[in-house]
Amino acid sequence: MLHNEFMDIGFYLMFYPIVFFYGICIGSFLNVVIYRLPENESLIKRSSHCMSCGAKIRFRDLVPIFSWLFLRGKCHSCGQKISPRYPIVEALNGIIYVVTFAVLDFNLHSILCCIFFSILICVGFIDYDKQWMDLGMLALILVLAVPDAIFTEAVSLPDRLIGLVCISVPFFLIGEIVAVYKKAKTGERIRGIELGDTILMAVSGALIGWKAVCISAFFGILLAAVGGVISKYRSGESIFAFGPYLAMGLFLGTLFGEAVMEWYIELLTYDPYAVVVME
Repeated sequence: MLHNEFMDIGFYLMFYPIVFFYGICIGSFLNVVIYRLPENESLIKRSSHCMSCGAKIRFRDLVPIFSWLFLRGKCHSCGQKISPRYPIVEALNGIIYVVTFAVLDFNLHSILCCIFFSILICVGFIDYDKQWMDLGMLALILVLAVPDAIFTEAVSLPDRLIGLVCISVPFFLIGEIVAVYKKAKTGERIRGIELGDTILMAVSGALIGWKAVCISAFFGILLAAVGGVISKYRSGESIFAFGPYLAMGLFLGTLFGEAVMEWYIELLTYDPYAVVVME
């Protein structure tokens, strides 16, 4: 629908701001999930509150992005600084929604992908903070794959089944091999790739298919390599959360993975010596 050549420019000027607005509103809830889920707090029972003094956030201070700017990044009650991560997550979710519809058009598959990306934001930030992934959130990704498989033709069922195992199985084996090696050498069982990362790639593969998840893994590993070098330089620590990089890779792979894989396959099968016979 959005890629219709006859679509008036006025439609886009109206549509994308609405999408961005919905995205930042949902992003505001994602902040709640990111901070409360690891602490076992209810996501709906308790009103939004200051993390420093516990004061209830006023209704007029709940406007995504703008309230943080108007308050100059401080709590209205105690004056403590409010993390800039709040507006960053809100803006990030809004931008991601706009980019998703711009690339994938407006349809059921792209709507489900937006939900998928929102889950990835939560997974990535929580893993960065706590090096922990919630299995319930990962299960939600698998739930998204069901209506996507039934009501859309974005990815075939065989591609989804292959996607379920093509990255997760190697990740699992690498994790086990490193764990056995570390156990024998140091006495500690430390996995090279955690089970949460493995499950994330499994359920994501079921949603986006093997081509997209393979490219996602490539992007994720590449970004993690860069991030790992930076982390090692800054803190001296070689252990870091893999989830945020996989989340970024999955975003890129979902939007562009099919095209990149098709290009790569075509490059591998290209025969420069083929002769074109003109009739």
